[in-house]
Amino acid sequence: MAKRAIDIALVCLAIPLFPLYLAIALGIKLTSRGPVFHCCHWIGKDGAPFDGYKFRSMVVNADQLKVEIEHRNEMSGPVFKITNDPRITRFGAWLRRYSLDEIPQLYSVLKGDMSVVGPRPPLVTEYEKYDNWHRQKLLVKPGITCLWQVSGRNKIRDFDQWVKLDLEYIRRWSLSLDIRVLMQTCREVLSGSGK
Repeated sequence: MAKRAIDIALVCLAIPLFPLYLAIALGIKLTSRGPVFHCCHWIGKDGAPFDGYKFRSMVVNADQLKVEIEHRNEMSGPVFKITNDPRITRFGAWLRRYSLDEIPQLYSVLKGDMSVVGPRPPLVTEYEKYDNWHRQKLLVKPGITCLWQVSGRNKIRDFDQWVKLDLEYIRRWSLSLDIRVLMQTCREVLSGSGK
């Protein structure tokens, strides 16, 4: 209950930043063709599917182009990540640098599909490739930020290591841990270390 209360409080604190969201939406529309939001088909707690949203940071045909660059994947396991992804727009790169593309996920927090802090939700296509032990990370609600993201997310290339950090978070969970992750997230965001 306390975790949920903190989630709602953080969503409420983000409401006054609405002019920033409008400016981001305008920036997306002025710099690339396509919608402002990107709909993500994610898997949540206990394997329940849900739709979440991010500010669009890639070209509209990013999913089709992924097939052409899959051989460049720098991550082991079912996730896809490469340095200098050519599908990312110039404005999108700036959004990702400061993690501003993640802001619309606060709507998923408000709905109860996500928490502010928790393991990142997998895409449906990623979840289908999970080993059984990977699925343990979905024993809790997924989050916008997590232990992985504040533990060198741009350096960790082993998916199993990522999941181990998620399971460590679940085992060690406490409100003080959430607060520590949030504080570290703020530091990472302000430093512009996102990609």
